[in-house]
Amino acid sequence: MIIYQMLPRLWGNGTLQQIDDQCLEYFKTLGVTHVWYTGIIRHSTGKPYVKGNPGSPYSICDYYDVNPYLSSNPDARMQDFQALVKRTHDQGLDVIIDYVPNHVSPDYSDAHGSIETCGYYDYDWSDTLKVDYSRRSNWEKMRDILLFWASKGVDGFRCDMVEMVPPEYMKWLISEVKRQYPKLIFIAEVYTRERYRRYVHDVGFDLLYDKSGLYDILKDLMEGRGNARKISWNWQFLQDLQPRMLNFLENHDEPRMPEAYPALFVSLLLNRAPFMLYFGEEIGEAAADTKDHRTSIFNKITVPSLQRLYTYIHTRQGLEQKELETLNRFRRLMAEAPDWGETYDLVYCNMDTPGFKVDSHYIWMRISERGTFLLGANFTKEKADISVFIPGYTSRINISIPPMGGNILKL
Repeated sequence: MIIYQMLPRLWGNGTLQQIDDQCLEYFKTLGVTHVWYTGIIRHSTGKPYVKGNPGSPYSICDYYDVNPYLSSNPDARMQDFQALVKRTHDQGLDVIIDYVPNHVSPDYSDAHGSIETCGYYDYDWSDTLKVDYSRRSNWEKMRDILLFWASKGVDGFRCDMVEMVPPEYMKWLISEVKRQYPKLIFIAEVYTRERYRRYVHDVGFDLLYDKSGLYDILKDLMEGRGNARKISWNWQFLQDLQPRMLNFLENHDEPRMPEAYPALFVSLLLNRAPFMLYFGEEIGEAAADTKDHRTSIFNKITVPSLQRLYTYIHTRQGLEQKELETLNRFRRLMAEAPDWGETYDLVYCNMDTPGFKVDSHYIWMRISERGTFLLGANFTKEKADISVFIPGYTSRINISIPPMGGNILKL
């Protein structure tokens, strides 16, 4: 599974119609299987407490509606969304949207009955109020909301901040919804590694972000303060949970990480875990014009690189040379992403291997019917020449890894 996350309001002219067949065909050239359309459900805008203009997709004011600004004909916004779902399905791709269980906008209102809140908000989320799950009626209202979107053809939900709502509620909700739509997938934003197993095996999520595991390790390595041995430690910690992790380098919450090729190499090819790509990541969008290197989810902005990407998709022109080179590099790596079978960590038996820097190199094998492959990632600015010891092999295998890059050898 490869998920492409995008904010439709920053794509083309910002309407759902702009996500046309050419765009969907382009996603498929990256190996994408699912598209996460972020910011579909109607959120609060134009209020004193709203952050930015039009505001945060996570301050939902009507769970049964689509944001009017996403349609060139606001009165037809739900029909436009359903047309997008059909286009996506016709291209063989699945649709994911957000589900935000922890909070709603202070001005929340829908035609099916209001959602009761606790009257306060968490952290600095002043454009929200926390949902009150001590009220059983809220459980049923939230279930009906997900059933509504499933009936519109949605294939899965990315569930926001699930650690802040009762696990027993999420377990009940997933069970209730899957009773009618058994193929729906539920992806959890969970930040505490020690809770991963509970949210998979007890609560019932299909996938979890590996944020506090692999993501944090790779981010530290790219910023020059990490330790590559932690990749092994995380792999050992997760064990059978590996296929249920969603690996990623960027999303709407995290800073952009351009030219993070060794991190991409590991995140994408380490094991059978699905991978998520954030729009513009594949051409090196850096969000360099912002203080925190994040693409705004609060404002309707123009992102020049995304505009160039949109032009490229429709004309095969418009990308700068470096962006095109980055895209081609991504495509080559994404083409390698199909299941390679089992993963075998080789760090433990190469601690004293010539050329191997245990803190900044990582080496592993993948074995399947496709063959046996040796993979290496290099988080230094110098070329790595490693003479790898592999248990059971009569001689060492030499692998060269470019600076800040990765390499694959078929054995």
